[in-house]
Amino acid sequence: QVRLVESGGGLVQAGGSLRLSCAASGSVFSLNTMAWYRRPPGKQRDLVARITTAGTTNYADSVKGRFAISRDKYTVYLQMNSLKPEDTAVYYCYAGNSYSDYWGQGSQVTVSS
Repeated sequence: QVRLVESGGGLVQAGGSLRLSCAASGSVFSLNTMAWYRRPPGKQRDLVARITTAGTTNYADSVKGRFAISRDKYTVYLQMNSLKPEDTAVYYCYAGNSYSDYWGQGSQVTVSS
């Protein structure tokens, strides 16, 4: 079993920055991909960025050039710059291995215009 604990959400003005963190504990040795997803108000949850143990990253087109995902062993970060009101969402940390998916509790990010 893996537990994911997120921190770093909050309220920021458009153009500002926030950094989300997610620390994994438990059976972390089996984890490969870690990622961030988000669910905007009234919409489905979608991938924002992911990173593998090898350091390969992928980003949603809407955040390329503004967000950066990184990891330090079993802690994953999402640096969010040049934030826009449309980035407002609940952000979820994800970690997975060959047989299970794990999710964080969700962190609210609100960007005011």
